[in-house]
Amino acid sequence: MNEQQTVDEIDRKRLYWHSRRGMWELDLLLIPFLEHRFDALDDADKQTYRDLIAEEDQDLFVWLMRREWPVDPQRRRVVQMIVDYAESTGNDQYRTL
Repeated sequence: MNEQQTVDEIDRKRLYWHSRRGMWELDLLLIPFLEHRFDALDDADKQTYRDLIAEEDQDLFVWLMRREWPVDPQRRRVVQMIVDYAESTGNDQYRTL
């Protein structure tokens, strides 16, 4: 294992830990997206995801439940990707949470 793999693994574990929230509904949306879609994002979207999960649970909940959208267009884009992914996949991946 090289040093870059170790850094990437540590980063991924941090992302996973920070994607686990105090609200089960958020876990059900964020963790499968992280596990199945995050690696395919471009660098800007990856950074936006990192910034997004630093937000308060209440804000994330409102956005991910489509009650409101983030003002920032880049955040809105990533929130939409998370919602679209959750709505377009089966629920099998949620059984492991």
